[in-house]
Amino acid sequence: MANARERIEKVISENPVVLFMKGTPQFPQCGFSGQVIQILDYLGAPVHGVNVLEDADIREGVKQYANWPTIPQLYIKGEFVGGCDITREMFQSGELAAMLTEAGVPLKSPAKV
Repeated sequence: MANARERIEKVISENPVVLFMKGTPQFPQCGFSGQVIQILDYLGAPVHGVNVLEDADIREGVKQYANWPTIPQLYIKGEFVGGCDITREMFQSGELAAMLTEAGVPLKSPAKV
């Protein structure tokens, strides 16, 4: 079995948008994870959720990996973006949609919302 760091690197290299979260995108189990999922859903970004509640190694490993003490943690194209507050601020400023678009992540067009 690969160590937690290798598993984290593998999932963020294979998926353009990864959210290490409590629960799943369909059933978030904390308010902060739920807020980030709502933002990504609103933008129409395809997100790969990793439920840290199911794996203590990943839950602790991801905190060390990003040197960030809290969950959720959002990664876009392998780059750590931040937690709930940073994601929300970037969404409100338009920076998050721009970052996703620049990374080549397909978003819903605003006309479809």
